[in-house]
Amino acid sequence: MRKIGIGEILVFVMLFSGIVALALATTKLMFGSLPLGDFRGVALVTVALLFIYFYGVIVYRLFMFFMPLGEGEIAEKSKEEFSYHVYLLFYLILFYPIMRSGIVPVPIMRLVYLALGARLGPNTYSSGIILDPPFVVIGSNSIVGQYALLVPHVIEGKRLAHHKIQIGNNVTIGAHAVVLAGVSIGDNAIVATGAVVKKGTQIGSGEVWGGVPARLLQPNRPLN
Repeated sequence: MRKIGIGEILVFVMLFSGIVALALATTKLMFGSLPLGDFRGVALVTVALLFIYFYGVIVYRLFMFFMPLGEGEIAEKSKEEFSYHVYLLFYLILFYPIMRSGIVPVPIMRLVYLALGARLGPNTYSSGIILDPPFVVIGSNSIVGQYALLVPHVIEGKRLAHHKIQIGNNVTIGAHAVVLAGVSIGDNAIVATGAVVKKGTQIGSGEVWGGVPARLLQPNRPLN
């Protein structure tokens, strides 16, 4: 794993400081004079946290617009590596805690993932964790099961890369399944509970895969 440099840390600290300042100013402006009673402190802290995430998403998206990450290998000491490390700090400090907490309702997590750059079709939800949302594309009427993981990045020693995970329509990813970088899953397919789908695997339409590592269990599942 590559070390995050002081430059990337300083850039993130400046951005995060701006986010917090905006959140506190907005909270004070909009709610500071309201009579909130005995729970005033708790209410104001809660509102401030919500604004931190609101502005956090906006600043993150602006940073990624000006310093975009593409698919493929990320070379050491490159502009892409600098961008990746700042991007990673956003996730480590701000976004992963809410992804991993399990306390945010699934419909709201759909909105969070969309805000972070995932492309999710209508009526598609995840009660698992989508890492690196900008590199995940899922069609309509699909579900990612409880505690499943979609992992579009590759971190192997000093090697670092991103490869999109593409999932079709009417797909079921079972609970605790793991889908790794570069996987493509066709329409109406099923990945069984606890399966581990290796990097670059191509799963065809209507197929059922399961096991560790995942393998084809049923070539053409009958559709009801």
